Amino acid sequence: MLFEALAIGGLGLASALGLGVAAKVFAVEVDPLVEAVEGALPGANCGGCGYAGCASAALAIAGGKAPANICVGGGPEVAVAVSAVMGVEVVYREPDVSQVDCTYSTQIAPLKYKYDGVQDCRAAVLLAGGPKQCDIGCVGLGSCVKACPFGAIQIGPDGLPVVDPALCTGCGNCEKACPKSIIHLTSVTRRVLGFNANYNCLAPCQATCPAQIDIPSYIRAIGEGRYEDAVGIIKEHNPLPLVCGRVCPHPCEDQCRRGKSDEPVNINHLKRFAADYEMNSGKRIQPFCMPKNERKVAIVGGGPAGLTCAYYLARLGYAPTIYEAQPHLGGMLRYGIPEYRLPKATLDWEIQGILELGVEAKTGMAMGKDFTLESLRQEGYEAIFLGVGCWSSRGMRVEGEDLNGVLPGTDMLIDRGNLKDTPVGERVVIIGGGNTAMDCARTCWRLGAKEVTVLYRRTEKEMPANAIEIEEAKHEGINFHFLAAPTKLVGDNGKLTGLEYIKMELGEPDASGRRRPVPIEGSETILECDNVIAAIGQFPNLAFLEADAAAKDLAVTKWNTIDANVDAGTTNIPGVFSGGDTVTGAATAVEAIGAGRRAARAMHLYLSGEEPEPQDNWVRGPKELPVVSETPEAAPAGRARAKMPELSVSERANSFVEVELGLTEEMAKAETQRCLQCGLYCYRHKDQPYEAWKWERKDNA
Repeated sequence: MLFEALAIGGLGLASALGLGVAAKVFAVEVDPLVEAVEGALPGANCGGCGYAGCASAALAIAGGKAPANICVGGGPEVAVAVSAVMGVEVVYREPDVSQVDCTYSTQIAPLKYKYDGVQDCRAAVLLAGGPKQCDIGCVGLGSCVKACPFGAIQIGPDGLPVVDPALCTGCGNCEKACPKSIIHLTSVTRRVLGFNANYNCLAPCQATCPAQIDIPSYIRAIGEGRYEDAVGIIKEHNPLPLVCGRVCPHPCEDQCRRGKSDEPVNINHLKRFAADYEMNSGKRIQPFCMPKNERKVAIVGGGPAGLTCAYYLARLGYAPTIYEAQPHLGGMLRYGIPEYRLPKATLDWEIQGILELGVEAKTGMAMGKDFTLESLRQEGYEAIFLGVGCWSSRGMRVEGEDLNGVLPGTDMLIDRGNLKDTPVGERVVIIGGGNTAMDCARTCWRLGAKEVTVLYRRTEKEMPANAIEIEEAKHEGINFHFLAAPTKLVGDNGKLTGLEYIKMELGEPDASGRRRPVPIEGSETILECDNVIAAIGQFPNLAFLEADAAAKDLAVTKWNTIDANVDAGTTNIPGVFSGGDTVTGAATAVEAIGAGRRAARAMHLYLSGEEPEPQDNWVRGPKELPVVSETPEAAPAGRARAKMPELSVSERANSFVEVELGLTEEMAKAETQRCLQCGLYCYRHKDQPYEAWKWERKDNA
């Protein structure tokens, strides 16, 4: 027994000696740098970086073949630790997140054939492009799910991948695994700078929206009770949903395909529901912003265009400062829209959310008086946006405009917005047919006028005002006198006593597409009144250009607007941009919001040393939208459109309390079920070329 033990011990000793010698002979030195880098990595061996494990990644980093921030699973902390080991500077890298573009359920997509092969999207696509008739949609076999090392992707109930942003690290494995490119990496910058393009799957409402909001997505989020997600989706392209939910003319609803069957989806009031939810919840749902780079940009004008431009530049990391001539921000949103449509407290809450992103505001500062383009440049502003709006009213150009009792419409609304005393007589005539005219008429009724008449030279059909504003004015007892135009204002001792008008008839269409009004000779009539308010158009006041030597060379159009590229906001002076009503003339808030975002994109490109050119192939409206050529023949089940609850007419008299009360949660959820979730190409003929896709308006949506 002892002998055997000694023998085993001897063998062990000999083996140890042999291994010791072998270790000396065959020793491989471990690079201490590689060892230190591997120690800084999390050791998860997830493969998200593209290497087999952390040891391979450490070897690549130490060898200069991979950057110090290659570890997508560890996050910024690991990048800092690895950078410290490598002795390099940490540069912030904007996080990517996966985004799924396909919205057409794989469970109901028409099939070309039944596929029973290897359950991998790439394998399936090798056979005739995949089993689905849609050549560009999701195959649905979950290759992206298997490729994700972090469990951030799951297949949803409709057979489409669903990304959890909290788990997604932006490694890009899913993007590489998808043969149809329906899942891809995106980022805040790419989303802010990107605009709807002709090749995107766009619903007609989304293609029509001047702000390019992803309308189907936020409607779907509201329907699923994900109200915070809905707010986030809206604010991706529109920082003023509380405002737009109240005053937007919603051209999106004009293109809603549900309207081909019964009535359009109440898109705008659903937007307001989501925005009201955020405000009433007491917490702000703020977007992700890039780290501050301290580069200064100046925004001249605190209206919707300026606020939007500042919002997106702040999200991109810049330090925007808004210069506003009025005491408070908001522009015509504050001073031109009455409180019964847009309460000041609501506007203040929305603006405060923009300021909290790092936007500075300097109010009571007028360009040409308190500062100039040159002084802004001397203060270190590298780019300047001019969004001064349209504050001057067009005159009627008739005799008697100087009589006491004649008021420009915008002046009256601005005085009311500044809480100044704005007395009116018992009989008031409003000249014009736009939203400003409706605001003036309804405001005068609330101020105590007994008889308010809107005089318009065309018929109601040609009125540019929102249909709902005309309808509400009628409810409040406003009179309308169509096919009539003022010819003279009559007065006594300098005070207005009446208005002479001439009857009109409609002739051929003019440049606006509306039939041109033609006077009927000898039909002049006197209408007795105490006040005449002219609301026939507005234009920018560009007098500040004459007082600013650096701005005198700024190109101006014959319509007294700044001559700028409407797609990018660029002017003839490098580094100076403009947008909104200042460029287009009086338009809508949502159009100004779209212009502000386009200008922010161009300013970012300019500050990055690139040409601030417009994006190619971006969708400017429904006419450019590529869509399906066939639709299901069955009309959707009938369900009435949600009607906005309102104050009664008796409750509105002598009061500027908000008229529209907002949809209830039950109403909003029910309304989302009316949405058809359009924007799919899956019904097109497979032999039809892409360029031939076009709308075919059918009786059934």
